[in-house]
Amino acid sequence: MATVGKTKLESGWLAARSTEVEVTGVQLTTTTPPSGPSAPWMEAAVPGTVLGTLLKNKLVPDPFYGLNNEAILDIADSGSEYYTFWFFTTFEAKLKENQHATLNFRAINYSGEVYLNGHKRILEKGMFRRHSVDITDILNSDGKNLLAVLIYPPDHPGTIPPQGGQGGDHEIGKDVAAQYVEGWDWMTPIRDRNTGIWDEVSLSITGPVKLADPHLVSSFFDNYKRSYLHTTVDLENKSSWRAECSLNIQVTAGLAEDFFLLEHHQSYELSIPPGSLVHYTLPPLFFYKPNLWWPNGMGKQSLYSIEISVDVKGFGESDSWSHQFGFRKIESTIDKATGGRLFRVNGQRIFIRGGNWILSDGLLRLSAKRYMADIKFHADMNFNMLRCWGGGLAERPEFYHYCDVYGLLVWQEFWITGDCDGRGIPVSNPNGPLDHDLFLFCAQDTIKLLRNHASLALWVGGNEQIPPKDINTALMNYLKLHPLFKSNEESSVAGEDLSQESTDPSQYLDGTRAYVQASMWDGFADGKGDFTDGPYEIQNPEDFFKDDFYQYGFNPEVGSVGIPVAATIRATMPPEGWQIPLFRKLSNGYIEEIPNPIWKYHKYIPYSNPGKVHDQIESYGHPKNLDDFCEKAQLVNYVQYKALLEGWTSRMWTKYTGVNIWKTQNPWTGLRGQFYDHLHDQTAGFYGCRSASEPIHVQLNLATYYIEVVNTTSDELSDVSVEVSVWDLDGKCPYYNVTEKLLVPSKKVFPVVELKYPTSKNAKPVYFLLLKLFRLSDTSIISRNFYWLHQPDTNYNILEPYRAKKVPLKITSQVFITGSTYKIQMSVLNITKNSNSGISRSLMDDKSGCMDLVKEPEAAKFKTGVLSRIFSGLQGSRSEHGPRVFEVTGSDTGVAFFLHFSVHDAKAVEEAANDTRILPVHYSDNYFSLVPGESMAINISFEVPEGVTPRVVLQGWNYHGHGFFVC
Repeated sequence: MATVGKTKLESGWLAARSTEVEVTGVQLTTTTPPSGPSAPWMEAAVPGTVLGTLLKNKLVPDPFYGLNNEAILDIADSGSEYYTFWFFTTFEAKLKENQHATLNFRAINYSGEVYLNGHKRILEKGMFRRHSVDITDILNSDGKNLLAVLIYPPDHPGTIPPQGGQGGDHEIGKDVAAQYVEGWDWMTPIRDRNTGIWDEVSLSITGPVKLADPHLVSSFFDNYKRSYLHTTVDLENKSSWRAECSLNIQVTAGLAEDFFLLEHHQSYELSIPPGSLVHYTLPPLFFYKPNLWWPNGMGKQSLYSIEISVDVKGFGESDSWSHQFGFRKIESTIDKATGGRLFRVNGQRIFIRGGNWILSDGLLRLSAKRYMADIKFHADMNFNMLRCWGGGLAERPEFYHYCDVYGLLVWQEFWITGDCDGRGIPVSNPNGPLDHDLFLFCAQDTIKLLRNHASLALWVGGNEQIPPKDINTALMNYLKLHPLFKSNEESSVAGEDLSQESTDPSQYLDGTRAYVQASMWDGFADGKGDFTDGPYEIQNPEDFFKDDFYQYGFNPEVGSVGIPVAATIRATMPPEGWQIPLFRKLSNGYIEEIPNPIWKYHKYIPYSNPGKVHDQIESYGHPKNLDDFCEKAQLVNYVQYKALLEGWTSRMWTKYTGVNIWKTQNPWTGLRGQFYDHLHDQTAGFYGCRSASEPIHVQLNLATYYIEVVNTTSDELSDVSVEVSVWDLDGKCPYYNVTEKLLVPSKKVFPVVELKYPTSKNAKPVYFLLLKLFRLSDTSIISRNFYWLHQPDTNYNILEPYRAKKVPLKITSQVFITGSTYKIQMSVLNITKNSNSGISRSLMDDKSGCMDLVKEPEAAKFKTGVLSRIFSGLQGSRSEHGPRVFEVTGSDTGVAFFLHFSVHDAKAVEEAANDTRILPVHYSDNYFSLVPGESMAINISFEVPEGVTPRVVLQGWNYHGHGFFVC
């Protein structure tokens, strides 16, 4: 017999092309069900898309590999019937008396028909809406049920013009669907336009009364000392008799792993008439000094567990609902000083350093595990915002859950883009989607789905375009702020006592977050809708710091290069795609890069901009092959994106309020605008961002050559100093300085001292700069920043012979294993002696700035055979306490430059086309450099597939010993 609760229907699905199925939906679910995965039926990807199902069954080539997408039939050529598919499964459910059953589709694309045990129901149009089908009366009495779903593609899938374009021919804009599927300047077209059951399918069993769409809101008073939790919930009595109910709410706070504090447990009696739906607002729950939820870099992401249940007299528990909830207040206004949009969280200004997000995967192969890796990557980069671009998805609850956990604010756009909705070339759909009522229904449903997430910070009408007037007006009305959530500038009633408010805030559709009509309006770009976002190509690093670079307070999109590592190129392209671009020298001295056809298809952005930016890869010496090209590209990626964010941060609050980089990742194997690739391997740009976006950061202004300390926190920074050291290619330190004691105010950029070494008499053409911000009390390092720099009118070509240097290293390793999860603590020491006798008091040997080693739970297994196999150049010895210590021999002195770890399958065959990497891997830092006598601690964590033994590989610019450490 069925128990109350939700069961996901995520396995055992079959699929078949509708034109190849000769029976009806009634017959499929009564007399003629498929017997298994035999033609025309195949194993289905649910949740997923038709194209994902075809790929799963190897009926199409991987569309993201090489030029394979060109071999797949586009819906414009095949007709919609080709991608109209049946999906079939079975499930068991036998109801008890007074139980009710609902079949739930969290999202499909685009419309469908449901057949259950011979009964037909309709799934209405719209990609971003939930469907709930009451199946209580059509379940089979024996509990065995047959389910078939016929899914139709979007009504207007469009045609892809020969030249491609932003959103193809824009026809997809007539539907309420993702618009990227017709292709963009960063994306190839998706041939089925994402047709399918693309999100969760579930079966819900309830008693007579069902809960729906609770709305949770926290309000604050007395400078956040007093807080109230407001709750409104829908209750539907599905029975034919009056239900006497007890509505229960429980709030618990996590204290530690497996320990919780019960904050509230309240019950309320109510009576619901038969067949009726009531909106019930609970009395507010009082909290004194609740643990607040903060964005990444501002504090802890405290989350409370909220559980709501309803008991019906004579039946027992009828339904329940749970959600993690963060107490926080988000305000968003236009900053008077800069004209940029300003965000405040819990009363504190937050300088936005974030990224634009399309979606995780272009075939909608979405999972909680993939989302967790995606969002943790952004937190690891020290980002604090993600913008969900309007041509992509209304992101899923799992996405928002991990944004809640890791502290990423989310700017969520509705499904409007300038390209497809009025501003395209030619002008496209000036009145937006054809069915405005459908758009607004989907918008309301999306708001209800996502509104309880602490991370959701802003609603935006569209990308680079305001929605049609009636839609925009309706959205403004849906999303109007409750008086408690208006800023002091907007309303004088902000901060009034709760008893003076006539309407409980949880009765609003949202009421707690601002709505902005489009991405270049009202504090974004020029605020008036002119195309004033961007640019989107390689820049001279110093330009990001200049007065004339970008004139507006908040840039919603600025992008650049993003070539991945060579292993990703080889894993995602055939050998003809391994050819690096041709470098053609122009008459003006600039270089034009000419990529191979596969790179061009994958939307490659060159590392030169003739007439403005000399080729940044060529600056390190002409690349010899793919490995050389990609290694030098990582150097450029690191410098480019670190300079971008440091340049923006240098003008924090004086010129800018924030920036979102276009983009942080690709939903396919694209070759532009990414900090990690589609396979989940990071580029060096990832770690350039991580450095630049530290909450407290020391940096060099590349325009003025002033050293600056950035303090984005709410606390004053006192009793600190900056150590400045310059290192040449011979490993000598020709310049060293420690500043006087500094006091850096909260949320300020503090100029410290000018770096005068570049203008000194004996300055080298290429040199390394190491900055360390440290506490005077204990010399603990707060921020460390490493640069490689060259004099004006020179380049980095001299680093090419530097590769031959053999700098000795000492490597210590310790491994902890819990199940399939590995946590490895690596320490790398440059054991070159510090030859600079002029340094009287140095932090060079201080290790306190390295990341603390994490103490593992007792259940973790410590593996002593950490580095059991080595290659040439390594000599090992085991310490008494378990860690293994190895020394890499070398006779040269100097900087160990651009070291980076990777993790591989130890048993995999090493061949050019064989990708041995284990992905994803989380590194506390990577692509790092060590001056003589300096060490760095790196924490590495990852999961391994069953039967795989991992090995950790260390490589670098001047370290090619191929030392493989087998765990």
